[in-house]
Parts: sequence; C-alpha cells; structure tokens
Amino acid sequence: MLSIKKCLCVPLLLLTVAMAHAQQSSFITLKELLNSVDQKAPALLTDSAAILIRRAQAAETRSNWLPNLNLNYQADIGTSNNTIGPYFGFGIVPSSTSGVHNTNVTTAASTNLGIAALDWEIYNFGKYSAENKAANSDVSVEQNQFARSKYDLQAYTISNYLQLLRLQNLLDIQFRNIQRSQEVLRSIHSLAVSGIKAGVDTSIAGAELSKARLNYIEVNNQFNQVQLQLSAISGIPYRSIVPDTTVEMTLIKQPAAYLFPPDTVNHPVINFYRSVYQNSLQREELVKKLYNPKIMLEAATWGRGSSIDVNDHYNSLSTGYGFQRSDYVVGLGISYNLFDLRRRQLKLRTQKATTDYDVKKLQEQQQLLLINASQADVEMQTALSRLKEIPNQLNAANASYRQQLSLYKNGLSNIVDLDAALNILYRAETDYMQAKYAYADALFQKAITENQVPVILNLLK
Repeated sequence: MLSIKKCLCVPLLLLTVAMAHAQQSSFITLKELLNSVDQKAPALLTDSAAILIRRAQAAETRSNWLPNLNLNYQADIGTSNNTIGPYFGFGIVPSSTSGVHNTNVTTAASTNLGIAALDWEIYNFGKYSAENKAANSDVSVEQNQFARSKYDLQAYTISNYLQLLRLQNLLDIQFRNIQRSQEVLRSIHSLAVSGIKAGVDTSIAGAELSKARLNYIEVNNQFNQVQLQLSAISGIPYRSIVPDTTVEMTLIKQPAAYLFPPDTVNHPVINFYRSVYQNSLQREELVKKLYNPKIMLEAATWGRGSSIDVNDHYNSLSTGYGFQRSDYVVGLGISYNLFDLRRRQLKLRTQKATTDYDVKKLQEQQQLLLINASQADVEMQTALSRLKEIPNQLNAANASYRQQLSLYKNGLSNIVDLDAALNILYRAETDYMQAKYAYADALFQKAITENQVPVILNLLK
C-alpha cells in the first residue's frame, strides 16, 4: 500500500513543480532570440573584426602611391685616395671623391654630407588603380562572408528554436502520459483491493508509469542541451530560453504563409560566392597591370664639405664640417623588365584557373539553392497532407483509450488491451506533435532557402 502511494505521489509532485516552473517562466520569441544572436554571437563578432582588418588593408593599399623622401646626413673622418677604374656598387663599398694622388697619402681628412632624395613612382599604367580595386573587392568579400555567417547562424538558431519547441511539446505529452498512467494505476489498485483484478496488473501498470517517468527525464535532458546550445550563441541564460508554444499553430492558421516569391538576387550565400568570383576577376586585372612599365620621378639635393681644399692641402679637421658645396638633380626615368612578360603570363594563367573555379562554385551554389527550394516545396506539401490526416488518428486513439479505460474499470477488458490503447494514444499525440513541428520546420526551411525569413517572422508575435 505504501509503495503504491509513493509511486503515485512522488513523481506527481516532482512533475507538478517542473511544469509550474515552466509555466511561470516567460517565453522568448524567435525574433528576440535572433536579435540577441545578431548582437552577441561570438562567430559574428569575429567576422566583424575581420572586416575591420580588410578595411585597414585597403587603406594601406591606397597609400602605395606615396613617394619615398629620404633624408641622410653623415660626418666622416678617413683617408682620401682614389684610383681609376670601374666597379659595381654593392651598397657596402665606401666612396671618397677627389683627384688621384701621385703617392699614397695617409693624412686624415674630415668630410660631411647631407642628402635629401625623392623617389616617386608617378605613373605605372593602372597598377595603383587595380591594387585599390582589388583591396576594395577583398573588403566586399569579407562583408559578404559576414552576411553569410549571419545567414547560417540564423538558420542554426531557427532550427534549434523549433527543436526546443518540439521538445517542449513532447514534455507536455510525456506529462499527460504520466497522468494517464497514474490514473490507470489508481483504478487498478482500487479493483485489486476489491478482488476484481489480479495484483499482477498493478505491477504492469507500475512498470508503465516508471517508463513514462524515464521518458520525461530523457526528453527534459535533451531540452536542456538545446537550451545550452542557444545560450552559447545568444548570451541569454539558458534557463530563460523558453520557446513560444503558439508558434506552430499561428503558422498553421496562415493558409498562404508559404506562398512567397524567392529572393535569389540578394541571397547571402549567392552574394558571397558572387563577390569571390568578382574578386578573382579583379585580381586578373591586377596581374595584367602588375608588370607594366614604371615612370619614376627622381630628385635629390645635397650639400658637402671637406677639410681638403681645392689645392689639395689637408687643412685642420674642423674645417671639414659645414657645407661648402651644394648640388641638385631632377629627372624622369622609365623602368621595365622584359622578363616580366613571361612572369605575367604564368601568373595570369594561375589566376584564370582560380577564376574558373570560383565561377563554377557560384554556379554550383545557385543549382543547390534551386534543388533545396524544390525539396522545401515537397516537404511543405507533405506536411500539409499530414496535418489534414493526423486529427483523425488522434480522435480515434483518444476515443479508443477512453473506451478501454471504461471497459477495464467495469471488468470487461484486460490490462493488455488497456495498455495497448494507452500506447496508441501516446503515439497519436506524438505523431500530431511531430506533424506540427514538420510543418513549421518545412516552412522555415523554405523561407531560409529562399531568403524570406522576415516574411515568416512578421506572421508571429
């Protein structure tokens, strides 16, 4: 007697508290959840930082046109002996300018030299422009990658929200199944005490009640796991993520909810692959301009002093500091490496292969979207047909259970038939829940595939 009471009261108390807690928690709408994900998702924060990097790189590229203006000054002490003959300057060979002496002179001389040199690539036949366009194209790719990440995260969030809604409905079904099992157990107990039914029926009913409780615990665990996944991307405490249970029926009551035109022009996935393709085309142009001739503006002015005078007298070292002569030079030059023709040909061939890959990837994604849209339409029609038939199953199963329970209470049926009716009702309720979920999921999948999620969200509260 005490065991039966514990079996009836303890789980009922625990489940009542759990359901009361769920009812008291205010639900979060799908719009609110998506807004929170847009603002706080770690992946989006990372992608937005990547856009800033690309913009900084583009600004850096725009400064490539700036000239080089080098200021140099040196004060030296050393000998000054030259000999006639050419040599290549490697940047480390010291140079001293004066006439050639009849003998080797070891007297030290002081000199100083100050130079301001300008080196400016003033024209390169479109290279600067191509570099800037390629850099801006990199920014565009990164921005479209960010939009694609938002799109993927939106799909992930919607899928998990609907999954959470499905599990919430399944918890409700499990709770009702536990209540029915407790009702059956109470009836069996009364009949067993009066001697109408065998005590073994009580054990069978107790086992069914325990099974229902275990199912509830397992579904509740799945519910919490999905809450944690949504919390990780939204920043909302997972206990606060309770789905709006009216979503499915609100959508079902909108008979034309799925009749919206697809938006493939502004689709984030297509835009991303299109920007990658455009970036490859832009880099082809850059390769063509990269090896063009360069027109240079060169200018320099310098001043020089020396302790050796015009008569080749080695004066005091202090007389060598201070500019005694000044010069300047300005000129235009053109530079072109003939072997760059071959380099450009090879690099352009590689870039064209990349462009060909990118355009095929774009076409592949466009084809996949068309296939996914067709699949979504098929799923929608299947879900609609299922919703029309499911109420018949549910009504019949509910009537069958009530009849079997009444027959059992009056001694006209056995525990096996009653248990079968109970399982049929449980399966019918589960099928109805699954049909509602399948409809909402198919509708959102169609909206996601065709880039029309805002249309569906506007139908909800």
